Amino acid sequence: MQSPAVPPPSRPAPPSPPTPRGAVTPARLAVVLGVASLTLLALVAAGWGPLFSLDRTVSVDLHRWAVADPGLTHANRILTDWVWDPWTMRVLTAVAFFLLWFNGSRLLACWVALTSLVGALVSQGVKAAVGRERPTWPDPLDSAHYAAFPSGHAMTATVTVGILLWLLRQHGLSGPPWSVAVVVGVVSVFGSGFNRVWLGVHWSSDVVGGWLFGACLVAVSVATYEGRALSRWR
Repeated sequence: MQSPAVPPPSRPAPPSPPTPRGAVTPARLAVVLGVASLTLLALVAAGWGPLFSLDRTVSVDLHRWAVADPGLTHANRILTDWVWDPWTMRVLTAVAFFLLWFNGSRLLACWVALTSLVGALVSQGVKAAVGRERPTWPDPLDSAHYAAFPSGHAMTATVTVGILLWLLRQHGLSGPPWSVAVVVGVVSVFGSGFNRVWLGVHWSSDVVGGWLFGACLVAVSVATYEGRALSRWR
């Protein structure tokens, strides 16, 4: 009686190539962005004079321009209320969640949702802890709720755009479509912050804080997820 054939031993997966020394990785980027975020937070919480003076100068100049150009101001109000509103960003995140979920990438889908949720909690938590007052004007162009630092619009847009660009890259987007996606993302992140200062509801450092905290959260999320995924396949 012929004995059954024994399958050859499986070949171990080749180790992943080492990260080049000095290369920018999500983990290293997270450290740099974290230090920058905490430094700005400390300066705002301490009421550092030069920073507040710069904020006032930028806000006064932009407010004067915004009052003189009602057409551009109306366009910025539409963009901030509809295109770059935090709820619009959350809808995009929800779409990504459901696409990933029904495509079988359920861990990744939950990770994206969790990152968005943590972003909202961090934003509101820092606002409550710092309690910075928003700009006030005799001729206001818009209104907003809660404390000023960091800008929720800027942070939510940064988190959403960062995660979506990472997902697109993970799924092989490259070439001209990738370039278009990056340009749209950069314009969205910049615009979501700029129009908050233009409309007089945020100081410029609020917006920079939103960008820094949002980018740091994306870097931490990507680094943690990729580290967990790599450890599963080793």
